[in-house]
Amino acid sequence: MSDRDFDDPARAYELDRRHVFHSWSAQAALDPMVVTKAEGSYVWDGDGNRLLDLTSQLVFTNLGHQHPRIVAAIQEQAATLCTVAPAYVNGARSEAARLIASHTPGDLDRIFFTNGGADANEHAIRMARLHTGKHKVLSTYRSYHGGTHLAVNVTGDPRRWANDLGSDGTVHFFGPFLYRSAFHATTEEEECQRALAHLEEVIALEGASTIAAIILESIPGTAGIMLPPPGYLAGVRELCDRFGIMLIADEVMSGFGRSGKWFAIDHAEVVPDLLTFAKGVNSGYVPLGGVAISEAIYRTFADRVYPGGLTYSGHPLACAAAVATIRTMEDEGVVEHAARLGDEVIGPELRALAERHEVIGEVRGTGVFWALELVADRATREPLAPYGASSPAMNAILAACRRGGVLPFANFNRIHVVPPLTITADEVREGIGVLDVALAQA
Repeated sequence: MSDRDFDDPARAYELDRRHVFHSWSAQAALDPMVVTKAEGSYVWDGDGNRLLDLTSQLVFTNLGHQHPRIVAAIQEQAATLCTVAPAYVNGARSEAARLIASHTPGDLDRIFFTNGGADANEHAIRMARLHTGKHKVLSTYRSYHGGTHLAVNVTGDPRRWANDLGSDGTVHFFGPFLYRSAFHATTEEEECQRALAHLEEVIALEGASTIAAIILESIPGTAGIMLPPPGYLAGVRELCDRFGIMLIADEVMSGFGRSGKWFAIDHAEVVPDLLTFAKGVNSGYVPLGGVAISEAIYRTFADRVYPGGLTYSGHPLACAAAVATIRTMEDEGVVEHAARLGDEVIGPELRALAERHEVIGEVRGTGVFWALELVADRATREPLAPYGASSPAMNAILAACRRGGVLPFANFNRIHVVPPLTITADEVREGIGVLDVALAQA
């Protein structure tokens, strides 16, 4: 039997349905798509159809599929040192840490490597709790921070519900979201001021002396790509400073160029105490995440044992992929390209789309990080699908996208336009053209 006997799509599908247990799914209802190959901004399904990948999978293939520099880096590292325990120094990890620290804001110069974003958030919260001696963690309702036990309890979206026993020291509050304002705001300035006043009240009612950290996605991703209004993140930073609370910036999805900056929090010129990352750090080619740590929190553990670790922390293959990814981004101006795409192509094209389709209630985003809020009625803003679910209308739009040759990213009543940062302007227009037809058909 060949080591490549898994290349047959029909056999792959059959074995998947027989043996693979999928995430976030009722198993018997699944009919998953087979992906046989990928290149650049495209993937191919089991029937040989080429699809423009407007999802970056789960918003992680920031440099696209099969980027030759990342593939070569993994191959070269595998030929030298495939794996090593985390207690030892390995050159790929050291260089990856240096490169990451060269782009993180402020003094976040120490890097703890994890296997992905959920465990990065778990460890950031553990560090904040140990550093402050306090336990509670505040996060917003419209958020996603990972699927492990603590991370999913910190999460605000419906994936938390089945796992939440209310016993993990997590407290949720309303973040700013003007389109569906919880504060009856009519302007971004009002939304910012009222959201900050609400957060300050939550801190007062929970007791600042009990709160270790506030964790926020710098730009919430899966929850809807809601850009915080000007001044909001700076206001949260001020509240944290005033009450002795650590600010954790979750950059798992928004980091490494996705927003048109190296990190989304750079738009606000705010420095958090801890910053978590994964996904785009190496375009997801090998699982990798991490925590960037401020000098003050690092000093807490300079002479005190940090009680945490992972077998694969700083895995050489993952770190080699990160080194190649970051160097490519630097050499090829990928972050600047993402910013231009957002300003000059994606934003204008999506706004033009909204003028043609009443079903689009709002367009929002930056860089290569956009969402279309789909509504049944623009006046009432009734979502096209209920919170936490889909609908026949949404399913029809997504099916039309697939027929047109586009792989769409959808969550509840939204379509997210989150292609690789390396996508071309022509490819963007191709994808939005298919979406235009799909909205008209459905």
